Amino acid sequence: MTQITIFSNDAHRADVVRLWHDVFGHATGHNAPGLSIDRKLALADGLFFVALNGGRVVGTVMAGYDGHRGWLYSVAVAPRQQKRGVGAALVVHAENALAARGCIKVNLQVLAGNEAVTGFYEALGFAVEPRVSMGKLITANIPASAMPEALE
Repeated sequence: MTQITIFSNDAHRADVVRLWHDVFGHATGHNAPGLSIDRKLALADGLFFVALNGGRVVGTVMAGYDGHRGWLYSVAVAPRQQKRGVGAALVVHAENALAARGCIKVNLQVLAGNEAVTGFYEALGFAVEPRVSMGKLITANIPASAMPEALE
């Protein structure tokens, strides 16, 4: 049976780092699991959730909220647990947490090359929107040890 709970650095960190390496690979320094976890915990917003099965982390979702829109990040499910409702339960759990804070819209991004996952999100009520996603790294906030050579 899968249980969803708030991330605990002491209890879940090693499993989450392992899961994210397995699922995402993280070729970019700003997405290094340890850095992402530390930055999220610094916010202390209670919007980082893990799915547990037998005491082991089998899924994650991080949510963010700016007072208007919510965002979902790092939705990951262990390959052996995929297609069993774990991802859907995590997304719904995060949506409920955002809704409880007054959020009126939830956004997420899908990486190019991973478009096959859009069907999963569409089944949960998300729709592809006509937007251009842009980003800019603030390299001063990325530790040199996590910085890919191309950005140095």
